[in-house]
Amino acid sequence: MARELNLNLPPAVDIFARLEERDTTNLETVIDLPLIEIDDFPDHPFKVRMDKKMQETIESIEQRGVLAPALVRLKADGRYEMVAGHRRKFGSEQAGRNTMPCIVRNLTDDEATIVMVDSNLQRETILPSEKAYAYQMKLDAMKRQGQRTDLTSVPVAQKSEGKTSREILGEQVGESQDQVRRYIRLTHLIPDLLQMVDNAELGEKPQIAMRPAVELSYLPPEAQGWIVQSIAKEDATPSHVQALKMRQFEKEGRLSEDVILFIMQEEKPNQVERIKIPHDKISRFFPDGTPAEKITATIVEALELRQRKLERDRQRKAQERGSR
Repeated sequence: MARELNLNLPPAVDIFARLEERDTTNLETVIDLPLIEIDDFPDHPFKVRMDKKMQETIESIEQRGVLAPALVRLKADGRYEMVAGHRRKFGSEQAGRNTMPCIVRNLTDDEATIVMVDSNLQRETILPSEKAYAYQMKLDAMKRQGQRTDLTSVPVAQKSEGKTSREILGEQVGESQDQVRRYIRLTHLIPDLLQMVDNAELGEKPQIAMRPAVELSYLPPEAQGWIVQSIAKEDATPSHVQALKMRQFEKEGRLSEDVILFIMQEEKPNQVERIKIPHDKISRFFPDGTPAEKITATIVEALELRQRKLERDRQRKAQERGSR
């Protein structure tokens, strides 16, 4: 006669009920959260600009609402922290909405950092300064969390090849590790110089190209401040060769404000010949702080007016001679 085994198992209906409860608990749901309860991600490196794309986002939200929910995480104080969706939040505020749909996910600091960077790197236009700080933040997070495959989405096979975090990051963002290093170097620039690197992307002036900017990043902040002053004075930004010269003078302990100005005044290859007017000759005609572009435009306008006056005088004299 077979013995009856008593395994003390709960009824089948209870087992399935608990499985359903577990699945429901792990399922992420979309909820509408008040905008005033959502804080920005700390040191968020991506700028929210009121550009044409943002205008389109605002119009879309006004008409149809936020179509793709943002990703947030719950903070210890009971508020929420935005992980992915800063532009949608700003657009919602501008559209006059008080709430937005969000997914609340349990993320550690490093997990949240990686998700925040990866989600924003999908944007069409990313400024050099944004890449610089985003790459630095993600690289730091990758190092801290030990290259776990569930966070970095890199196969274990690659991680066993002895690659550096910078190499893995480069593969993930589609850049060489040297280019990743160059972008991260930009975080050592003072804000005024870093803005000039962004200007090259935005089509604004003054602009500094990537290569000289990287070299300038090795200079101390005081020297970088002198460069900003020289750029305003000379209405020109340093070339790669000039940046290398400044860095060499710094290594030798001979870099000064005068040396930087002297280097900036050197004529660059392929540079259009420029006429320089001593500042003390024209300073009385302009308020302090007038941009060089404004001064140049005013002088050109004055010369054009003078040219037209001379032309009128010549025509008048010719008419007088003809009437005699």
